[in-house]
Amino acid sequence: KSHSHMFSFGSSSKRGGGSSNKSEDTNPAKTSNNNVLSKKSSFLSASSAGASAQSSGNGSATGNTSHQTNIQSTFRKKPIPVGQKGIELQAHINSTLGNNGSLRDAVKLPKGEDELEWIAVNVVDFFNALVFLYDVVNTEHCTEKTCPTMCAGPKFEYRWMDGEEVMKPMECSAPVYCGYLFRWVEKQIDDEKIFPKKQGDAFPRDFKKRVKKIAARLFRVYAHLYHSHFKIICALQAEKHLNTIFKHFVYFAVEFSLISSEEMMPLRELVDGVLQAP
Repeated sequence: KSHSHMFSFGSSSKRGGGSSNKSEDTNPAKTSNNNVLSKKSSFLSASSAGASAQSSGNGSATGNTSHQTNIQSTFRKKPIPVGQKGIELQAHINSTLGNNGSLRDAVKLPKGEDELEWIAVNVVDFFNALVFLYDVVNTEHCTEKTCPTMCAGPKFEYRWMDGEEVMKPMECSAPVYCGYLFRWVEKQIDDEKIFPKKQGDAFPRDFKKRVKKIAARLFRVYAHLYHSHFKIICALQAEKHLNTIFKHFVYFAVEFSLISSEEMMPLRELVDGVLQAP
């Protein structure tokens, strides 16, 4: 079936089955079969008509607490890095998109600009957008009861480990995982030694490596949203926003080689559809 209701480009073919996979957070999700979205075509092509809200329940955004935390009230929009240059680069992004520019063109490094500065500005922008998107479902629809594990369909499960607060891969609910993930990203964005706040300040030597890990983990939230919450997102009429931001994110990640093909497996058909679109 076509994914045209999700994106305004063509479709990719159905794929066969595969086994369930659990991923420690230090490694990308692995599968013994590349056919990841088996029996998912009907789900991915479900229209917003008749989509009903999932049942709500109590959940947690931190550890073993029992309350559900509103993500937006916890994570504030992060300011643009690299000072005035960052503001100029953000203006370039907004201008390109605001003038009906192509998303493919919008992700390309502007002539004469520094690649790391460009990546930093975009990563912060993607983080802010994803926190907003997740908040659409977090309070009522992504809870301990509805999402007891952080998964992307029946074949991919993610476990959290950051090497600082959590030292061993920890199985947890989706809201707990996303809470850990957003705090982990926020901590790095707030660190001026990683994301410089002043134009001309040096980036760390491992900046690209850090950004690749951030991008891979942000992708997992998109995978969870599409597999577990797309119907409610349609019911809330937010699917166009989700699709556009995801498409932009994929183009950027591919342009700068930030996410491996293996890590994209849970949304392989959608990613292929994005990249094969004219």
